[in-house]
Amino acid sequence: MTSIYDQDLPQTPANHAPMSPLSFIERTAEVYPTRLAIVHGDWRQDWATTYRRTRQLASALSQAGIGKNDTVAVILPNTPPMVEAHFGIPMAGAVLNALNTRLDPETIAFMLDHGEAKAVIVDPEFSGTMKKALALRQAKTPLLVIDVEDVLYTGPSEKLGSTTYEAFVASGDADFAWSLPSDEWDAIALNYTSGTTGNPKGVVYHHRGAATNAISNILEWDMPKHAAYLWTLPMFHCNGWCFPWTVAARAAVNVCLRRVDAQAIFDAIRNHGVTHYCGAPIVHGLLVNAPAEMKVGVPAGVKAMVAGAAPPASMIEGMEAMGFDLTHVYGLTEVYGPATVCPKHPEWEALDIGERARLNARQGVRYHLERDVRVLDPETMLPVPQDGETMGEIMFKGNIAMKGYLKNPKATQEAFAGGWFHSGDLAVQYPDGYIKIKDRSKDIIISGGENISSIEVEDVLYRHPAVLAAAVVAKPDARWGETPCAFVELKADAQVTPEDIVAHCKQHLAGFKVPRAVVFGELPKTSTGKIQKFELRKQAGSAAAIDV
Repeated sequence: MTSIYDQDLPQTPANHAPMSPLSFIERTAEVYPTRLAIVHGDWRQDWATTYRRTRQLASALSQAGIGKNDTVAVILPNTPPMVEAHFGIPMAGAVLNALNTRLDPETIAFMLDHGEAKAVIVDPEFSGTMKKALALRQAKTPLLVIDVEDVLYTGPSEKLGSTTYEAFVASGDADFAWSLPSDEWDAIALNYTSGTTGNPKGVVYHHRGAATNAISNILEWDMPKHAAYLWTLPMFHCNGWCFPWTVAARAAVNVCLRRVDAQAIFDAIRNHGVTHYCGAPIVHGLLVNAPAEMKVGVPAGVKAMVAGAAPPASMIEGMEAMGFDLTHVYGLTEVYGPATVCPKHPEWEALDIGERARLNARQGVRYHLERDVRVLDPETMLPVPQDGETMGEIMFKGNIAMKGYLKNPKATQEAFAGGWFHSGDLAVQYPDGYIKIKDRSKDIIISGGENISSIEVEDVLYRHPAVLAAAVVAKPDARWGETPCAFVELKADAQVTPEDIVAHCKQHLAGFKVPRAVVFGELPKTSTGKIQKFELRKQAGSAAAIDV
């Protein structure tokens, strides 16, 4: 029987609209048109102009035959075109694929083909890499290449396409009649992540998830209107943890930064009144360890967000000394970046630095608009006791979870088995509900906030003619959080040095994936010949690093 609450109460455009972060820029441009939106060197742009340009970008893409569910790739640093891409591309109904600028041409070529990109927007700094990637593509379909010009980049570059970004945007209609997605489940972005296999997996985001995580970012930080957000976190990484959309929702300022540098960060904080920034531990460590004279005049009260490896006591102490407020978050590409947060309680302030570091190092509790995050027994799918000792797997459920893996139904089904997203991270849950990671069920190394597949690195090691067996594990690193450590068993009579192994890896891997330590010797194995990585992890902490 139909309920009285369903009878003659239809869903209509008057009482229901799909959730999308595209609504944020529309409102901000209407309410705060002259407020500053983007800072890039000496260049300034307000929100009305930013909205107009994103509509022009959407229009130009539409005129080029790019529409709903077409992929538009970009390889850009944290510059104005990257901000605009987060709105203009989905306004055309297309899907934004922000490529990791640190990847090698072979991997980028795979992503362009796998994502079936129809266009790519290229910053001059990465034209050399993209030129090689385009030559390596297997797909025969034409690809529209759009070249960005940036006065702040003075290095070598080469035009790859038939048009520049500014000319392309100018060809579009500033009054382009874009519309919200017909369904908030429609794809808004495609992000590739390293998994436990060599080829990266394409993580598909939906409009609803992007909007809900962007709003959750505001709630976790109590982020005020007109804040000034410094782009130290790469926007290619989980769409900058959804902060391009968060910043628009708050009519805040995008303070762009082409390259992470301590002097540039402190200058930006002083000159532009930066109130918020995010980054991996390496970014915060860079600031903490900077010379005292570089910090002169930096105001207290800046809010920083850290993800990746847990912040050590020295980092927390150093941030407090600068007057910065550090918030620890945790997540994965599959959950739009951060989806848990470690909220601090007032009573923690009275504790010594060691105990505060222990509490702040936990991955915390669910984001406001995530339905649930639990530590479950992966066999029974039941919660483990909240005793801080019983291990299980961190699992997510709710709006802040991907649609799934592109063209990979098996991986998608496995990831969502039992009605939860399986993170692959092993953890405990404390009586207060806070979660703490204890180990990784996937052999993923998180270095500088970027995921590295140990299997991918091992595959490269096995290509060396002198290598009999190889295993790669995470080595703790004060700067990067973790770096790859390679344990290599050589063939009899092989004459090779650790530096030779590193040189070999450099030929086949992106720089951040190259092992920072190489240890020769017989690998510990089980009776069936399986390499015992847990034994290697014990040794990795004392392995000598190599200058790569």
